[in-house]
Amino acid sequence: MGFAKLELRVPRSSTWGKVLAEPDPYWTLDSLISELDSFQIKSPLPPPSSPPTLGTPDCRPRDGAGEDERTGVSAVRPFTMCISDDDDAEDSEGDSEESSDQSLMTGTRFSCPEADFDSEGSDYELDLEEPQIHLMDKTSLDESFLFELEREHQLKVKEEIRKKASALEAELRNENEKSFSAVARLEKHMEARREMDRRLDKQYQRKLAEALDCHLSIVQRDHEQRSQIVERRIKDDAALEEAKKKEKALHEEKVRQAKAEAEARQEAARIEEEKQKAVLEAASVSLAEHQGKDEGTSSKTILGEATWKQSEPNMAINQESPATREVAVPSTHTGVVFKAADSALKAAAERLAKYDQGSELYDKLVSSSDKDFDNYQRQIARWIRQLTGTVENVRTKSSELSNIMKDPRCPYPVSLMIFAKKILNLCENPGASFDGIAFAVGHVIVRVTAQVPAAMDFVLAEFHRSCIYTVPKFLQSFKVTNRANEYQKLIGYREENGKIESTDSYLDRVESYMKLYAALVQTEIGDIRNPHGIKEGWAWLARFLNMLPANKFTAVALEAFLKMAGFALFQKYRAQFNKMLNIISNKFLPALKAKGNADVYMIISKLETYLEKKLYLKEPNGRRLEVSLSSRLHMA
Repeated sequence: MGFAKLELRVPRSSTWGKVLAEPDPYWTLDSLISELDSFQIKSPLPPPSSPPTLGTPDCRPRDGAGEDERTGVSAVRPFTMCISDDDDAEDSEGDSEESSDQSLMTGTRFSCPEADFDSEGSDYELDLEEPQIHLMDKTSLDESFLFELEREHQLKVKEEIRKKASALEAELRNENEKSFSAVARLEKHMEARREMDRRLDKQYQRKLAEALDCHLSIVQRDHEQRSQIVERRIKDDAALEEAKKKEKALHEEKVRQAKAEAEARQEAARIEEEKQKAVLEAASVSLAEHQGKDEGTSSKTILGEATWKQSEPNMAINQESPATREVAVPSTHTGVVFKAADSALKAAAERLAKYDQGSELYDKLVSSSDKDFDNYQRQIARWIRQLTGTVENVRTKSSELSNIMKDPRCPYPVSLMIFAKKILNLCENPGASFDGIAFAVGHVIVRVTAQVPAAMDFVLAEFHRSCIYTVPKFLQSFKVTNRANEYQKLIGYREENGKIESTDSYLDRVESYMKLYAALVQTEIGDIRNPHGIKEGWAWLARFLNMLPANKFTAVALEAFLKMAGFALFQKYRAQFNKMLNIISNKFLPALKAKGNADVYMIISKLETYLEKKLYLKEPNGRRLEVSLSSRLHMA
């Protein structure tokens, strides 16, 4: 802020000198002019009697002006005016206030020293020619202080207002900036959302296209698979027809050979019959004595075949009279006869004949061929060992076994012999879960037989060779000699290292064979026909009760058969099956108890429990194949 010292030259006698100067360090020139105009309006002055001359101003002492104490002449003090510079107003604020305070305190008045104005003051002189007015009335010191305090108060109020206005402006600017920033962020967020929506839309369209492509691929693959299945089925049908033709030709050849062999056997049998005539007579005498001791067991039929046919008139079973047929075994086994139904013996003889022919052919192929059939044995044994009680497992293993048996590199007799032996090997060491596995094995046998019909004859022949009670037949010995071991071998005992196995071991195998046989005869698979189904099971039970005596061997076989097939027989025959159970309860069990042997009490207890608790009403565990192993675990 700059300051300029202005001295107004006026006459001493002029009334202009009476106006006190009250400079405001913050005034501007415009505010000074406006202030002067306001004073002129408030107190107009009369025109002076003699206007002062600018050239020689008459400067008189003003009222209230001080006189010089030394000379007694009034002291003329100059008028000091502060002119504020806008740029430096703030820097010189303190100095201006101090100077203004001093001027007010000393009462500085306008003074006009006698001096000539330069040429530049000509315009000012012209202006002074006009009527002059007082700038301010004379005021007291108190009023000056009050006015100054009011002025300071106004200045403070103005400053506060200015600061608040500045703060409000700053706050408004901040708010505007925040608003602009928020709007910018919102627009940016909206743009990001739009971009995200575009990306999501593209991603969704891509996924939709991928899903559609995947669906079309699946449809195409399914169509191809169905086409392959149809083609494979056509090929399989053609192969089956070809196999049937070959089998038919083979069967015709076998029949021809069987006829020739039968004629040779008949001739040999005629000669042998003449030799054994005396032996048969002695055996007949011994049989008569034995029948007198054991009533109703061997000489009297428990249930005639006529009764069985009457209960089931629609059963197409070609059987002869069920009278006991005594067949003499070769001379090395003198005193032993068969007890069985003639029809059962015929069926078993046919199966065993086929089996023997296959066995001979198998031996020739194995001995003469350079091929190694051990691989087929391992494959068949592995598929059978991996059987479980699930539908998918049984279907898969049956298909694999059928494919192996259809393999042209492995002849039919070889594959059939291996299949039958491996199936029956399961009964050698039965485990705790053998009952469930037996039903699965039954399903596999039926499924394989549907593809390879000759498989059933070989399996049944293997049953008859391993367990005579599957025929059913019984070997009756009438001579007590030291050839007991030979008799045991005839009924199925095994010899290992020169020693005959124990009776318990033999009975365990008999029980396993009968359980597997019972599981086979009651197996039913939708539209797949079982050639040795439930009708054969009913016929077996009738022949068993008609022909076989009651002892611990036959009792074990009967209990195992009823445990596995009793439910299916009851569901099929109902009242007729109850008649069979009554015969067991009234005839078979009393005859068994009459033996008086302590080792039959356990099997008698099992049969009585089966009849009393009606266990044939409960479906055996494992009879229904599970959909999967998880469902089996869930049911458990």
